[in-house]
Amino acid sequence: MKTKIYSLLLALSAASAFSQVGINTATPSATLDVNGTLKVRDTQMIPSLPGYTLMVVNDGTFQVAKVDPQVLIDAATTSAGTNTTVYAAKKTSGISLLSLGLFPSGFRAVNFLAAERSIGSAALFSDTDNTYTIPSAGIYAVGFTFKYGTGLQASILANSPGVGILRTRAGVATIIDNRPFSGANLILLSLTISETSLSSIYSFQAGDKISFGLTGSTALDVSLLGASVASFYIYKVSN
Repeated sequence: MKTKIYSLLLALSAASAFSQVGINTATPSATLDVNGTLKVRDTQMIPSLPGYTLMVVNDGTFQVAKVDPQVLIDAATTSAGTNTTVYAAKKTSGISLLSLGLFPSGFRAVNFLAAERSIGSAALFSDTDNTYTIPSAGIYAVGFTFKYGTGLQASILANSPGVGILRTRAGVATIIDNRPFSGANLILLSLTISETSLSSIYSFQAGDKISFGLTGSTALDVSLLGASVASFYIYKVSN
Protein backbone atom coordinates (compact mmCIF):
# COMPACT_ATOMS: atom_id res chain seq x y z
CA MET A 1 0.00 0.00 0.00
CA LYS A 2 2.84 2.36 0.89
CA THR A 3 4.49 1.57 -2.41
CA LYS A 4 1.34 2.60 -4.33
CA ILE A 5 1.08 5.86 -2.40
CA TYR A 6 4.72 6.70 -3.07
CA SER A 7 4.24 5.93 -6.76
CA LEU A 8 1.18 8.22 -6.95
CA LEU A 9 3.00 11.06 -5.19
CA LEU A 10 5.95 10.64 -7.54
CA ALA A 11 3.67 10.75 -10.58
CA LEU A 12 1.91 13.89 -9.33
CA SER A 13 5.17 15.62 -8.53
CA ALA A 14 6.49 14.78 -12.00
CA ALA A 15 3.32 16.15 -13.64
CA SER A 16 3.58 19.31 -11.57
CA ALA A 17 7.25 19.74 -12.47
CA PHE A 18 6.79 19.41 -16.21
CA SER A 19 3.25 20.92 -16.35
CA GLN A 20 2.58 19.22 -19.70
CA VAL A 21 0.27 16.30 -20.37
CA GLY A 22 0.11 14.39 -23.62
CA ILE A 23 -2.69 12.21 -24.89
CA ASN A 24 -1.56 9.82 -27.65
CA THR A 25 1.83 11.56 -27.68
CA ALA A 26 4.95 10.98 -25.61
CA THR A 27 6.30 14.45 -26.34
CA PRO A 28 3.62 17.02 -25.44
CA SER A 29 4.43 20.56 -26.57
CA ALA A 30 1.72 22.36 -24.57
CA THR A 31 0.13 22.12 -21.14
CA LEU A 32 -2.37 19.69 -22.72
CA ASP A 33 -1.38 18.16 -26.06
CA VAL A 34 -4.05 15.95 -27.65
CA ASN A 35 -2.96 13.92 -30.68
CA GLY A 36 -6.35 12.81 -31.92
CA THR A 37 -9.95 13.86 -32.40
CA LEU A 38 -12.06 15.70 -29.85
CA LYS A 39 -15.74 15.04 -29.22
CA VAL A 40 -18.02 17.24 -27.13
CA ARG A 41 -21.48 15.82 -26.56
CA ASP A 42 -23.22 18.82 -25.07
CA THR A 43 -22.58 22.57 -25.45
CA GLN A 44 -24.49 25.62 -24.31
CA MET A 45 -26.38 27.64 -26.97
CA ILE A 46 -25.84 31.41 -26.60
CA PRO A 47 -28.20 34.08 -28.02
CA SER A 48 -25.48 36.55 -29.11
CA LEU A 49 -21.70 36.98 -29.40
CA PRO A 50 -21.00 39.96 -27.09
CA GLY A 51 -19.15 38.80 -24.00
CA TYR A 52 -17.82 35.67 -25.73
CA THR A 53 -14.65 34.73 -27.61
CA LEU A 54 -14.26 32.04 -30.26
CA MET A 55 -11.81 29.13 -30.17
CA VAL A 56 -9.79 28.64 -33.36
CA VAL A 57 -7.05 26.22 -34.45
CA ASN A 58 -3.80 27.14 -36.19
CA ASP A 59 -3.54 24.91 -39.28
CA GLY A 60 0.25 24.74 -38.98
CA THR A 61 0.87 24.19 -35.27
CA PHE A 62 -2.63 22.93 -34.33
CA GLN A 63 -2.51 25.27 -31.36
CA VAL A 64 -5.89 26.44 -30.06
CA ALA A 65 -6.34 30.17 -29.41
CA LYS A 66 -9.07 32.65 -28.53
CA VAL A 67 -10.32 35.19 -31.11
CA ASP A 68 -12.61 38.18 -30.71
CA PRO A 69 -15.69 37.55 -32.92
CA GLN A 70 -15.29 41.06 -34.40
CA VAL A 71 -11.99 39.95 -35.97
CA LEU A 72 -13.83 37.33 -38.02
CA ILE A 73 -16.62 39.76 -38.88
CA ASP A 74 -14.11 42.34 -40.13
CA ALA A 75 -12.24 39.72 -42.16
CA ALA A 76 -15.45 38.48 -43.77
CA THR A 77 -16.53 42.03 -44.59
CA THR A 78 -13.18 42.82 -46.20
CA SER A 79 -13.13 39.64 -48.27
CA ALA A 80 -16.68 40.36 -49.44
CA GLY A 81 -15.43 43.57 -51.05
CA THR A 82 -16.54 46.42 -48.82
CA ASN A 83 -17.36 49.56 -50.81
CA THR A 84 -14.70 51.92 -49.50
CA THR A 85 -16.03 54.84 -51.58
CA VAL A 86 -19.19 55.23 -49.47
CA TYR A 87 -19.47 58.63 -47.79
CA ALA A 88 -22.34 60.63 -46.32
CA ALA A 89 -22.55 63.80 -44.24
CA LYS A 90 -25.18 66.05 -42.70
CA LYS A 91 -24.85 69.66 -41.56
CA THR A 92 -27.54 71.03 -39.25
CA SER A 93 -25.84 74.18 -37.95
CA GLY A 94 -23.08 76.61 -38.79
CA ILE A 95 -23.86 76.61 -42.50
CA SER A 96 -22.11 79.19 -44.63
CA LEU A 97 -21.65 79.43 -48.38
CA LEU A 98 -18.14 79.55 -49.80
CA SER A 99 -17.14 81.20 -53.05
CA LEU A 100 -13.95 80.54 -55.02
CA GLY A 101 -12.68 82.25 -58.13
CA LEU A 102 -12.91 79.05 -60.17
CA PHE A 103 -16.61 78.51 -59.33
CA PRO A 104 -19.15 79.34 -62.06
CA SER A 105 -21.09 82.55 -61.45
CA GLY A 106 -23.75 82.20 -58.75
CA PHE A 107 -22.46 78.92 -57.29
CA ARG A 108 -21.36 78.81 -53.67
CA ALA A 109 -20.40 75.63 -51.84
CA VAL A 110 -21.75 74.51 -48.47
CA ASN A 111 -18.96 74.38 -45.87
CA PHE A 112 -19.26 70.66 -45.08
CA LEU A 113 -16.58 69.26 -42.75
CA ALA A 114 -15.15 65.75 -42.46
CA ALA A 115 -16.23 65.67 -38.80
CA GLU A 116 -19.87 65.92 -39.91
CA ARG A 117 -19.79 62.62 -41.80
CA SER A 118 -22.34 60.01 -40.81
CA ILE A 119 -20.54 57.19 -42.63
CA GLY A 120 -17.32 56.73 -44.56
CA SER A 121 -13.62 57.46 -44.25
CA ALA A 122 -12.61 60.98 -43.28
CA ALA A 123 -9.71 60.65 -45.73
CA LEU A 124 -12.18 60.94 -48.63
CA PHE A 125 -13.12 64.50 -47.69
CA SER A 126 -11.04 67.67 -47.47
CA ASP A 127 -11.79 70.43 -44.99
CA THR A 128 -9.44 72.68 -46.95
CA ASP A 129 -11.75 73.07 -49.94
CA ASN A 130 -14.84 71.23 -48.56
CA THR A 131 -14.82 68.59 -51.29
CA TYR A 132 -15.14 64.83 -51.68
CA THR A 133 -12.29 63.40 -53.78
CA ILE A 134 -13.15 60.59 -56.19
CA PRO A 135 -10.84 57.69 -55.23
CA SER A 136 -11.21 55.68 -58.47
CA ALA A 137 -12.79 56.19 -61.87
CA GLY A 138 -16.29 54.85 -62.41
CA ILE A 139 -20.01 55.47 -62.07
CA TYR A 140 -21.17 56.99 -58.78
CA ALA A 141 -24.55 57.44 -57.15
CA VAL A 142 -24.84 60.92 -55.66
CA GLY A 143 -27.55 62.64 -53.65
CA PHE A 144 -27.73 66.15 -52.24
CA THR A 145 -30.52 67.79 -50.21
CA PHE A 146 -30.76 71.36 -48.94
CA LYS A 147 -33.48 73.00 -46.86
CA TYR A 148 -33.10 76.78 -46.88
CA GLY A 149 -34.32 78.39 -43.64
CA THR A 150 -37.58 76.79 -42.57
CA GLY A 151 -38.08 75.32 -46.03
CA LEU A 152 -40.90 77.73 -46.94
CA GLN A 153 -40.39 81.39 -47.77
CA ALA A 154 -43.04 84.09 -48.11
CA SER A 155 -41.94 85.33 -51.54
CA ILE A 156 -40.84 83.95 -54.87
CA LEU A 157 -37.05 84.22 -54.89
CA ALA A 158 -35.43 85.97 -57.83
CA ASN A 159 -32.80 84.39 -60.10
CA SER A 160 -34.22 80.87 -59.52
CA PRO A 161 -31.85 79.79 -56.72
CA GLY A 162 -31.52 76.08 -56.05
CA VAL A 163 -29.07 73.29 -55.34
CA GLY A 164 -26.14 72.20 -57.45
CA ILE A 165 -23.39 69.60 -57.66
CA LEU A 166 -20.04 70.86 -58.90
CA ARG A 167 -17.12 68.84 -60.26
CA THR A 168 -13.59 70.23 -60.34
CA ARG A 169 -11.28 68.43 -62.75
CA ALA A 170 -7.75 69.61 -63.56
CA GLY A 171 -8.55 73.02 -62.09
CA VAL A 172 -11.75 73.49 -64.11
CA ALA A 173 -15.03 73.69 -62.16
CA THR A 174 -18.26 72.56 -63.84
CA ILE A 175 -21.80 72.33 -62.47
CA ILE A 176 -22.84 68.82 -63.49
CA ASP A 177 -26.40 69.01 -62.14
CA ASN A 178 -28.74 71.52 -60.52
CA ARG A 179 -32.36 72.01 -59.54
CA PRO A 180 -34.13 75.23 -58.49
CA PHE A 181 -36.32 75.68 -55.46
CA SER A 182 -39.96 75.47 -56.54
CA GLY A 183 -42.60 78.16 -56.10
CA ALA A 184 -46.33 77.79 -55.39
CA ASN A 185 -48.77 80.69 -55.93
CA LEU A 186 -51.57 80.75 -53.37
CA ILE A 187 -54.57 83.13 -53.29
CA LEU A 188 -53.22 85.51 -50.67
CA LEU A 189 -49.54 84.70 -50.55
CA SER A 190 -46.72 83.79 -52.92
CA LEU A 191 -44.63 81.01 -51.44
CA THR A 192 -41.32 79.44 -52.36
CA ILE A 193 -40.72 75.87 -51.30
CA SER A 194 -37.05 76.26 -50.53
CA GLU A 195 -36.20 72.61 -49.96
CA THR A 196 -35.08 70.42 -52.82
CA SER A 197 -32.75 67.57 -53.66
CA LEU A 198 -30.74 65.95 -56.44
CA SER A 199 -30.27 62.22 -56.82
CA SER A 200 -28.74 60.53 -59.86
CA ILE A 201 -25.68 58.68 -61.17
CA TYR A 202 -22.63 60.37 -62.67
CA SER A 203 -19.37 59.36 -64.34
CA PHE A 204 -16.19 60.56 -62.60
CA GLN A 205 -12.45 60.24 -63.00
CA ALA A 206 -10.03 59.50 -60.18
CA GLY A 207 -9.03 62.76 -58.49
CA ASP A 208 -12.20 64.67 -59.39
CA LYS A 209 -13.31 66.91 -56.54
CA ILE A 210 -17.04 67.12 -55.81
CA SER A 211 -18.62 70.15 -54.14
CA PHE A 212 -22.21 70.55 -52.94
CA GLY A 213 -23.77 74.00 -52.86
CA LEU A 214 -26.36 76.47 -54.09
CA THR A 215 -26.88 78.08 -57.48
CA GLY A 216 -28.28 81.61 -57.87
CA SER A 217 -27.23 82.07 -54.27
CA THR A 218 -26.81 85.87 -54.51
CA ALA A 219 -30.59 86.12 -54.17
CA LEU A 220 -30.64 84.40 -50.78
CA ASP A 221 -30.86 86.06 -47.38
CA VAL A 222 -27.77 84.78 -45.53
CA SER A 223 -29.45 85.39 -42.18
CA LEU A 224 -31.68 82.36 -42.88
CA LEU A 225 -28.73 80.00 -43.26
CA GLY A 226 -28.61 79.48 -39.50
CA ALA A 227 -31.87 77.51 -39.71
CA SER A 228 -30.85 75.59 -42.84
CA VAL A 229 -30.01 71.89 -43.12
CA ALA A 230 -27.86 70.19 -45.79
CA SER A 231 -26.85 66.60 -46.43
CA PHE A 232 -25.26 64.50 -49.16
CA TYR A 233 -24.19 60.95 -49.97
CA ILE A 234 -21.91 59.47 -52.63
CA TYR A 235 -20.67 55.99 -53.48
CA LYS A 236 -19.34 54.05 -56.44
CA VAL A 237 -21.77 51.64 -58.14
CA SER A 238 -19.80 50.48 -61.18
CA ASN A 239 -16.53 50.75 -63.04
